[in-house]
Amino acid sequence: MKKDLYIPSDIGNLRLVEKAIDELSMELNLSDEVYGNIMVATMEATNNAIIHGNKSDPEKNVKIEILFLEKELKVHIEDQGIGFDHHNIPDPTSPENLEKIDGRGIFLMESLSDEILYLEDGRIVELKFNL
Repeated sequence: MKKDLYIPSDIGNLRLVEKAIDELSMELNLSDEVYGNIMVATMEATNNAIIHGNKSDPEKNVKIEILFLEKELKVHIEDQGIGFDHHNIPDPTSPENLEKIDGRGIFLMESLSDEILYLEDGRIVELKFNL
């Protein structure tokens, strides 16, 4: 099973991603925990693609592909930005960053997914979830 979404870089379009994950969860009868992990990690990655990757430019799109393969779900999120160095992200758990209100998205995505890949200089994030 595969679902593809192409959304303009408008934060309001996150609801389309949420709807696709809700439908998928019902089709696959996902547990609440797995559903929550997929939802939060995918929404965070898509939000990052819209805001940081595409700079909220509605002329640029975010491509989301959701692919179910037997016991694994892959979510591929691709923006049209210049990418980023995922090795050079501040640790949100270090004392100097604990009070900051942002900078936790990648930490969350890495914590909630079973595997995460950064491709094409960070323009593509692929989340993998074991089902």
